[in-house]
Parts: sequence; C-alpha cells; structure tokens
Amino acid sequence: MTELEIAHVQLLALFEGGSEFWSQQYLELGALQFLENIRAGSYADYKKSGARLQSSLAAQDALALVNQFSIPNIFLITRADPDWPPGVDELKAPPMALTGRGQRESLRFLGKSLSIVGTRNPTPYGVRVAGDFAAGAVDRDWSVVSGGAFGIDSAAHRGAIAAEGVTIAILGGGVRSIFPSGNERLFAEIVESGLLLSEVLPNVHAIPARFLIRNRLIAAISRSTLVVEAAFRSGSLRTAREAAELFRPVMAIPGQVSSPSSDGCHRLIADRTAEIVTSVADFMELIGPLI
Repeated sequence: MTELEIAHVQLLALFEGGSEFWSQQYLELGALQFLENIRAGSYADYKKSGARLQSSLAAQDALALVNQFSIPNIFLITRADPDWPPGVDELKAPPMALTGRGQRESLRFLGKSLSIVGTRNPTPYGVRVAGDFAAGAVDRDWSVVSGGAFGIDSAAHRGAIAAEGVTIAILGGGVRSIFPSGNERLFAEIVESGLLLSEVLPNVHAIPARFLIRNRLIAAISRSTLVVEAAFRSGSLRTAREAAELFRPVMAIPGQVSSPSSDGCHRLIADRTAEIVTSVADFMELIGPLI
C-alpha cells in the first residue's frame, strides 16, 4: 500500500462513520495532514473523542491494520481512485474511505442502480416482490444495492444473482467479518459476481449502531430506493428518508392495509416521501427519464 492508502486505513481504524465534524476535517485537510494534526494533539480539547485520538493513533499497529487486506479480492477505495462512488460525497458526513470484497468493477454499474430495502421479517409476498423487482431491474441493465441482512435484503440480492446481474451489499461490519453468519453462502455468491462494501476495516465486527450509520450509504450510493415491506418503525424508513433528502427517487410497494409489515410503506406513501409502484414497468416509467 502507498503512504496515502495506509493513512486512510489508519483513519478508518480511528473513526466511526457518520460524524459531520470529523468528515469535514478529513475533507479540508486530506488524510496525511489530518493524521499529522491528530499526532500533534490538535483535537485534544474537542469532546471526549478528540481527547482519545492522539493516544489511540500512537497505539496503532499499522502493519496489522494493512494485513487485513491480505486476502485476495479485498481492497481499499479512496477519493483518489477513479471508481470512487461519487454519490456518497453528497452526504453531510461522507465516508473517509471504503473497503470492498469481490469484483471491483461492480462499482462502475452504480450509474444505474436501485437499492431495495425492507424488513428482516418479511411475508412471502414481500420476499417474492423483492426478488422479482431485483431480477426485473437486472434484466434492464440496472444493478441492485441492499444491506445483506435477512429478509427483504437477502431476497433482493438473490433475485439479482438469479438474473445473472450485479448486486452490491453494503454491510454494517467488515467485509471479512460476515454478519449475519447465516448469509455466509449468499455473501460468497455476491463476491463471485458483485461486491461487498463497508465503511469499516475488513475484520471489524458488526454492532447495531453501525447498521443505522450504513443506511445513509445505501441511500447515497444508489440512484433510487425501493422499500418493499417495512414496519412502522424500521431502519428501512431511515434509508428512504435519507434518499429523499438527497433528492433520490423513493418508491414503496403497497401491501394489505391490515399487514404490520407494510405499515412503514404506507406511511412513506401517505407522507408523500415515496411514490407507489406495483411493477418493474412502473419503476422504469418513474425513474427512466431521470437517468
């Protein structure tokens, strides 16, 4: 790795994603100068996190951090790379770098990409719709983005794979620390033809807070978002609202009015955050002219 790449790896080890202040420091200073400022103790007076930075950096084993990229098909992505996904730079707190596992060229398919999100406890109807929409999008040369979780996410990834298309899973943990473990086989299939993507180092374990943070990446990296099934309080609604704030088209699948699994979708439609779609043709009619 180059000096600049190692600096990005060190920053990923120091910071969780989603902080506007630290993201702006990185954007203003660049990775190398930002690290120099941390070494000099420039942030010692900035909250509790700033006070710990200098000692945390001094304790880092840079070689051990870099060795996390020793497995084939695992790589670092920075703004210096031509395949950096530009959509994430529209976030208030864009990532400092990303890590990937799989086919790096999959990033080139994000120009026409649909994120499909929803509940981890879907009905058979939701699973079928997610898979059908993913396959239909792939058949029209779109890539499919989701979060790699059980339920709607998995159904979307499987639909894209079945249609022999590109799918990207944006994870809450590292690309070598598979979570949920029950999706290990699915992730192996994604790596063969698509990509696992994360904002943390490859060996970092998933924790609940990281899933909420990564939702903004799902919203930003794709050109549009579809919510298939979601409860009234759901992380998928946060993804949808993040996408709407970025002026990405948001769509929702209507369900039975008595189904708790569709409460979130109906809420998005009622709030006019999402457009109703009932087929891939609806999706293409709504999104096609915008691409």
